[in-house]
Amino acid sequence: MAKPQKRYVCQSCGSVSHRWAGQCGDCSEWNTLVEEAGAVVTPFQAKHNLQGGGRFIMLSGLDAEVELPERMASGIAEFDRALGGGFVEGSATLIGGDPGIGKSTLLLQAAAKMALAGKSVAYVSGEEAADQVRLRARRLGLGAAPVQLASATSTRDILTTLSQGSPPDLLVIDSIQTMHSDLIEGAPGTVSQVRASAQELIRFAKERGTAVVLVGHVTKDGSIAGPRVLEHMVDTVLSFEGERSHQYRILRAIKNRFGGTDEIGVFAMVAEGLTEISNPSALFLTQRDEGVTGTTVFPALEGTRPVLVEIQALVVRLASGATPRRAVVGWDSGRLAMILAVLEARCGLSFSACEVYLNIAGGYRVADPAADLAVAAALVSALSERPVAVDAVAFGEIALSGEVRPVAHGPLRMKEAAKLGFERALVPAASTGEKTILSLTGFRTLGQLVEYMLGR
Repeated sequence: MAKPQKRYVCQSCGSVSHRWAGQCGDCSEWNTLVEEAGAVVTPFQAKHNLQGGGRFIMLSGLDAEVELPERMASGIAEFDRALGGGFVEGSATLIGGDPGIGKSTLLLQAAAKMALAGKSVAYVSGEEAADQVRLRARRLGLGAAPVQLASATSTRDILTTLSQGSPPDLLVIDSIQTMHSDLIEGAPGTVSQVRASAQELIRFAKERGTAVVLVGHVTKDGSIAGPRVLEHMVDTVLSFEGERSHQYRILRAIKNRFGGTDEIGVFAMVAEGLTEISNPSALFLTQRDEGVTGTTVFPALEGTRPVLVEIQALVVRLASGATPRRAVVGWDSGRLAMILAVLEARCGLSFSACEVYLNIAGGYRVADPAADLAVAAALVSALSERPVAVDAVAFGEIALSGEVRPVAHGPLRMKEAAKLGFERALVPAASTGEKTILSLTGFRTLGQLVEYMLGR
């Protein structure tokens, strides 16, 4: 008789070990190995040759004609922008975000709008009762939408119910960590249960043409909880970002098999739910009529959408002997250290006896290297107490040699700045030939920017 094998599965990364250990050998997490029942291994299975006995698979050429997948609009333009145009029939989408960020609210609004547009929509919640979801929909003004609600955690029950009759156009599962499959052992939320439940739901989506949306919990570092294989199984992975203390929310595509991953959707959380922000720059810019030292406006780029953000710097001189502090919010601290080193080594400015604080206004996070020139201008302005012109924007990448390098999509950045009333731009010298209505000031080196800021 075959002997069942014991195995221990890491609840963090999904790796399998045949012996228990206090620390996972793959992800180095502690106390994450949990015993699960393994498959029964027989001598026949071990010696079986997989080169025969299967069914023939039809192969098609790469040059075969393929139609573009049809899209289903969610009724929320910012949501469709992040998806690449809308939901694709038979696709699986995974959306993650911090607790209370608005994942369920966004999906309930999208489900209600699609249902009102004539689509059949099913919303299955494993965390809330159907009455709780119904009350939230009434609070959002969507109580009349013909969305089919259910509160269930059994994957078998859900798929059995949906298989009766025509399948829905959209199926929302909130959340995948609460789903349970009776095909395997384990409590809901374990690696094996999450993987098995997601696999059955994705198979249903591919076979019946239903667009499935899975809500995923996130860990303390912001990554989606559960096995990483879950992100590989789905077609699209969306991240819902933002601080609960701030009004705005950003929906960002991390993976998209049917579109790009460089688009974002911007929302604002209000009493009526999530509202779309068609002009995100209005959220992150301070309206003022006179210049303030240490502030610069930077035209960031998120996909094809430029977003103007305000970079704020503060330089505090300390008494001799004190250890200066460097604090950054919304930008890379290593990048700030590099800019300060270039300013000291190439431009003769000393920050060694000063505390430096850098902040991106509005809670926005910038990862674009084109912000180097704007950060440098804000630092020089804060150190010299000379404000940058109110009607000026700045962008450009700074090399360790002090050279100011050109960046991508300069005309698009300047077009957005001109639309919002800015009249001049501090740019790399190589970008001064671009066609724009802005007055351009080019710099080949960072030293030229310092001379310009100091009025020399």
